[in-house]
Amino acid sequence: MKPIAVFQHTEVGAPGTVPQILDSLGCDVRLVRIVDGEPVPSGVSEFGGLVFLGGYMSAHDELPWIAREMSLIRDAHARGLPVAGHCLGSQLVALALGGQVHGHTRPEIGWNRIEAADDPVSREWWGPYAGRVVTTFQWHGDTFVPPAGARQIARAEHCENQAFVLDERHLLLQSHLEMTPELVELSLQRNGGQLLREHAAGNPAVASKEETRRLLPERTAEMARVLRRLYSRWIERCQ
Repeated sequence: MKPIAVFQHTEVGAPGTVPQILDSLGCDVRLVRIVDGEPVPSGVSEFGGLVFLGGYMSAHDELPWIAREMSLIRDAHARGLPVAGHCLGSQLVALALGGQVHGHTRPEIGWNRIEAADDPVSREWWGPYAGRVVTTFQWHGDTFVPPAGARQIARAEHCENQAFVLDERHLLLQSHLEMTPELVELSLQRNGGQLLREHAAGNPAVASKEETRRLLPERTAEMARVLRRLYSRWIERCQ
């Protein structure tokens, strides 16, 4: 299998557990550090799959690398190459392949629960987590409408569109399942003011700072197990 390209857009949007998970599944990883000015690759022929991480920017921002990444996503799609997206990454995949991205009714920040669907497609991806409530880490103000033909495999109370599969190979995740305790702390250091404002305003989709820090090792370890299950299915189509 060719290496998996993982695109990092910001310091806070680091890959977290993704490289370790992919390595444990027998995949080589090439980290593309957009955050440091590394250029978007001109094509996908050297990769077995693409993973796009999060970031504070909008998928609609007129940044040169956003247009190039969406072109790369379309190229991968045309060649049958699997693509996965986390938060902003999922929105870039959706927009590149004919979906929509727009501001959500309210930001969703901190620990929130999503409901994994329980149908044949969802069971194929979630495995033992199908039909269960999964606690995930969120930090987003936008949401996406997936491209036509996408199958929803998770939803949530505060943000309906949480996880989709497209063409049996692309994985779109609104949650930050990749977080580590260190990345949660970094998020609070850099962006904690937004969390405090939204929580003080009574936003039901925002956890308190204390709750966000509670049980960090246990919660992030469980997310890593969930994400490993999803990626174990995703890499089946990698080339």
